[in-house]
Amino acid sequence: MLTQIANDTRTPAVHEPVVAVLGQRSRVAGLPPYLPGGWHMRLATGLDDIEWGELVVLSGATVHDVRVARSVLPPDTRIVALIDDWAQAELVSGVLTAGADVCVRGGHPGILAGHLVACHRRQRVERWS
Repeated sequence: MLTQIANDTRTPAVHEPVVAVLGQRSRVAGLPPYLPGGWHMRLATGLDDIEWGELVVLSGATVHDVRVARSVLPPDTRIVALIDDWAQAELVSGVLTAGADVCVRGGHPGILAGHLVACHRRQRVERWS
């Protein structure tokens, strides 16, 4: 079962992935039911609130947001840029060039969840290789 953590100081076990969300909360409101069992979603207060190993979703991401996040966060942190459905191709290429691991246009939360699962798998493989 998915547990949503909002400003919770508990630290989940290492094997339980955490999705830390920065930005527009309304865009990720429907995400928790689509995350795998044992995963947690929390609303981060800023980049300094991101813990090692968390998957970071920049909701309503801009190129500047991604550039700053990539410069502050450890290199192995997965950054997912969530943008509007109707965003222009320049924004997609801009956030990817700025360092996002993946760019997801809004839409169904199941699509975002699928990208988060894929990012987590890549993150685990890289740590073991």
